[in-house]
Amino acid sequence: MKKFKVGLQLYSVRYDMDRDFEGTLRAVKEMGYDYVEFAGYYGRTAEEVKALLDETGLVCPSVHQGPDLFLEKGQEAVDYIKTLGVKYAAIPWYGLENYQNGKFDETIEKFKKVGALLKKNGIQLTYHNHDFEFNYLDGEFILEKIYKALPDIEGEVDTCWARYAGIDPAEFIVKYAGRMHTLHLKDFTCKKLAAGPVYALIDDSGKAKAPESKEDNDFAFRPLGKGMQDFPAILAAAEKAGTEYVIVEQDESKDMPALDAAKISREYLKSLGL
Repeated sequence: MKKFKVGLQLYSVRYDMDRDFEGTLRAVKEMGYDYVEFAGYYGRTAEEVKALLDETGLVCPSVHQGPDLFLEKGQEAVDYIKTLGVKYAAIPWYGLENYQNGKFDETIEKFKKVGALLKKNGIQLTYHNHDFEFNYLDGEFILEKIYKALPDIEGEVDTCWARYAGIDPAEFIVKYAGRMHTLHLKDFTCKKLAAGPVYALIDDSGKAKAPESKEDNDFAFRPLGKGMQDFPAILAAAEKAGTEYVIVEQDESKDMPALDAAKISREYLKSLGL
């Protein structure tokens, strides 16, 4: 298996980061994560964050940053992540309402402006999906419409949300080979796939009905190897697709401290040779 560069999305340990920013980063490094993906900086300057990265030996190849900040602050926002040495900036969440009711083209124009600004600075714009981007719009998945409208954008596929939406993440990753240099590894359990509240479900009579909630579906995030994902298949697909960074993320950890869950995920990847 390819020796992917293994990182942690720090949203996974956000409460620890808020309490002890420096100590949490050191703990992440000690677990065996050499790379981190930020989703917020807890009041630190770029220079302060970079100094701590250098001290711990961590590298930050990618960040999650909403596009509106780049549109509002322009070069100032780019300079912050350039200081960290970032190569990829992912749109972490852009709600379903931004694609529906005739807003798709307007949203794409925003993404184009952000992508052009980042490209001028040597940074690649990527898109981190949730499950709702696998809803259909004009006969296509929203996510694939985004990829088609923005041939320069890359995907940072969240393998949990793809699978939960009923999509085989391995097949999807290979389909977009060359555009998946970063990838989110996330595990979960649930009773039923494609049953989240983002889907407009239809009953037998053709009428819309209230969708099941994730809670009713016993949906739960799990450390890697503790859920229903087939990570050997996903990693094999990532190798074919040219993925460089595999980034662990666990949105919530209700059964144990988040740092313990992150460590279990890292140990699982070590058991696979990473």
